[in-house]
Amino acid sequence: MPQGISQHLFLPKGRGIGLKDGKLDKEPFRKVLPVLAAKVAPEKAGVLLKSSVMKRSLLDVPRVKSVARGPNDERLVLLKYSDQADLTPEVQDFLQTQSAELVSHDIVFDYDYWTADEIIHAILPEEIESGAPSGFATVGHLAHLNLRPEYLPYKYVIGQVILDKSPTCRTVINKLDNIANQFRVFRMELLAGEPDYVVTQSENGCQFTFDFREVYWNSRLHTEHERIIANFKTEDVVADVFAGVGPFAIPAAKKGCAVLANDLNPSSYKYLTQNIAENKVDSLVRPSCEDGRAFIRSAFNRAYDDSLPPVPPRKPSKAEVKERRAEGQAPPPPPGPTRQRVDHFVMNLPDTAILFLDAFRGVLSPANAGERDLSGLYAEGSMPMIHCHCFTRELEPEKAEVDIRQRVEEKIGQGLGEEATFHWVRSVAPQKEMYCVSFRLPHAAAFASP
Repeated sequence: MPQGISQHLFLPKGRGIGLKDGKLDKEPFRKVLPVLAAKVAPEKAGVLLKSSVMKRSLLDVPRVKSVARGPNDERLVLLKYSDQADLTPEVQDFLQTQSAELVSHDIVFDYDYWTADEIIHAILPEEIESGAPSGFATVGHLAHLNLRPEYLPYKYVIGQVILDKSPTCRTVINKLDNIANQFRVFRMELLAGEPDYVVTQSENGCQFTFDFREVYWNSRLHTEHERIIANFKTEDVVADVFAGVGPFAIPAAKKGCAVLANDLNPSSYKYLTQNIAENKVDSLVRPSCEDGRAFIRSAFNRAYDDSLPPVPPRKPSKAEVKERRAEGQAPPPPPGPTRQRVDHFVMNLPDTAILFLDAFRGVLSPANAGERDLSGLYAEGSMPMIHCHCFTRELEPEKAEVDIRQRVEEKIGQGLGEEATFHWVRSVAPQKEMYCVSFRLPHAAAFASP
């Protein structure tokens, strides 16, 4: 059985085509393939497309319409063969009954047709084609890559292809090094498009605006953000130690939680404050810009001294308001009491978050709490939950748990007990796994003497 034109529809890989003086040349990607077309009156096109007889002979090329318009407004139903001899007798008989005329039609496949992967694999030379960068992350209108050294001579061409093939993309950058500073940001270079690094990203029903050069953001963590936020109850108070631009804090506030959100990076604090306002959670989120250890030591006292707003009352629908007025009912009850106790700590700084856990030692003792008596708010069974992200070199889950538990207990100064959970988040690199350990702050550690 003839295979049709699809067997000819491919770009050769590893041939270095499409390069001219180191720049992208789109002309070599143009390919013209002739096919048979059944020319019929406009009202007959649907008959051919729905016919079971024609099913195996119709053009089946991705992203190509199966019907074209002829010069005199007739319809050309495209077939997947270029030679009439490849059509079965049944198909030819059926076309005759529909008064269809077989004509030749050229389909043009140019640069716009091929995918970014197909073009990049064709551009690169054979010796590095097999490991070509096939994916990239996007944040708002910005695409970012992390190219290995062997691909750097082709970085601008790769950037241009990605820009051309991503309709919403305006800026393509390449990371120049790993995260190595306290603010978790990296140097970058512009590969293609506009030098516009201020992006707006949607996640969990919220909008986040930030300068991608100045703050840390990882789109691959959106599932982890959702998972952690699902642990919060509407009435909870959340302390976000390394809040960034707000991917945990702002959705939590949207849920009704009160949030103390902190980040040491002044740029993160700037955009965190902006995002709080733009997402209309000003009344529920209190931002700060200080060291994480100092924030942990002060969070309990802040919540106690300046209690956080109550859970926002549910806004009644228009129908409910109308019904209450008609029945002469009293307005809904006022909101509940303000909130004084912290229920959750989020510590999303996987490289070093465990090192900050020693700040919880004696945090509720008189040495840190002063004359405040916090024992009533934080009884033995109602201590806050801590969600601490971290890295481990252990690839087996059992060994990873042992490694993380040992490091956490060493810093916190107490055993975690059976309630602790260890959630695998993602593989960051070979021999490097990201986990989140969630545990209840040990009462003995929090009230311990310094």
